[in-house]
Amino acid sequence: MAASPSVETGVPIVTARRGRARLPRWVPFFNRIARPLLAAGIPMGPDVLITVRGRKSGLPRTTPVTICENRGRRGLISPFGEVNWVRNLRTAGRATITAGRRKEEVAAVELGLAEAAEFIRDVLAPHARRTRIGLWFVRNIDRIDIDHPEEAARGRPVFELHPVGGSRMISPR
Repeated sequence: MAASPSVETGVPIVTARRGRARLPRWVPFFNRIARPLLAAGIPMGPDVLITVRGRKSGLPRTTPVTICENRGRRGLISPFGEVNWVRNLRTAGRATITAGRRKEEVAAVELGLAEAAEFIRDVLAPHARRTRIGLWFVRNIDRIDIDHPEEAARGRPVFELHPVGGSRMISPR
């Protein structure tokens, strides 16, 4: 394992042998707390639960994620790279988004590098800039430099979400 400075912040990120960013230690702990709170309907900003069929097991897998929405476009970005929910969503192409008792089936389209940079510039950046805490979180916790979307898109899968079946859940704020 090696520490390398992040392009976005200059903060060292511990990487695995293959050069991929490793999930920070606090994320599984946060997920264990956030999952039941979100399932109970306790609002946590733009966080929702995403349930995706496991690519190997076929079983539903649920994890907290942050939905970004701006001007009718919405989606999500994996700040920590190739994590399991990303691999599962890439394989399944569909997911269920849950916020409290509201559920919505969505189709997920993974964006290429140019489209991901556009999504970061046009959707994530305005979404993050709506509040100081949102901007601080995106820059310091997720380590996404929204001022340089092309660099920010590298190594971070981005999915645009589209409703399936015509109904659309109102996005959490």
